[in-house]
Amino acid sequence: MSLSGSKTSRFVRRFLVPRIVASGIHWLRNRSKVSHRAEVDFSPNLRLGPRSTISSFAKIKVLRGQLVTGRRCQIGPGSFVSAHDGGIHIGDDFMCGPNVTIVSGSYEFARLDIPFREQRAKSKGVRIGNNVSLGAGTVVIDGVHIGDNTMVMANSLVTRRFPPNCVLQGNPARIVLNRNKGS
Repeated sequence: MSLSGSKTSRFVRRFLVPRIVASGIHWLRNRSKVSHRAEVDFSPNLRLGPRSTISSFAKIKVLRGQLVTGRRCQIGPGSFVSAHDGGIHIGDDFMCGPNVTIVSGSYEFARLDIPFREQRAKSKGVRIGNNVSLGAGTVVIDGVHIGDNTMVMANSLVTRRFPPNCVLQGNPARIVLNRNKGS
C-alpha cells in the first residue's frame, strides 16, 4: 500500500503541481528562486539552500538519492542535474554556466548477455565543495569530488577526485593551475 502511495505522490508532485506553484513553494521554504520555466522535481529529497537560483530550462531530477545545495548556489540555464542513490551534495557559493550536466548514477556493464538498462544501477554520489564554478557545457559524472575554491573551464569532463584551490580543464579534466592563497 505504501509503495503505491509513494508512486502516486511522486506522480502528483511531478505532473500535477504547476511549476509556478512549485517555484512559489521553494521561495517560501528558503528564499530560493526557481524559474517557472525550469523542470524541478518537487521532492522531499531536494533541499535548496537559501538564496539559491535555478535558471530557465534547467532540469533537476531527484530519483532516489538526495540533492542538497548550500547557500547562494546558481544553476545555469539548460543545465541537467540528476541525483541517484549516492546523492549530490553541493557547497555554498556554487555557480555553473549554461548546459552543465551533473549525474550521480550509472549502470554496470560487465555482462554481455543482457542490455545495459537491465543491468544493475550503481551510484557513488557527487560532492562539490564551496566556491566552485563550472563553465558552460561541463559534465560531472558519478563518483567525482571537487574541492573548495575550484574553477572548471568550459566543456570539461570531470571524472575523478580533485583537491581544493585549482583550475581544471580538458576531456578528461586535469589540473592546469594551482591557485595559491594570497596570490
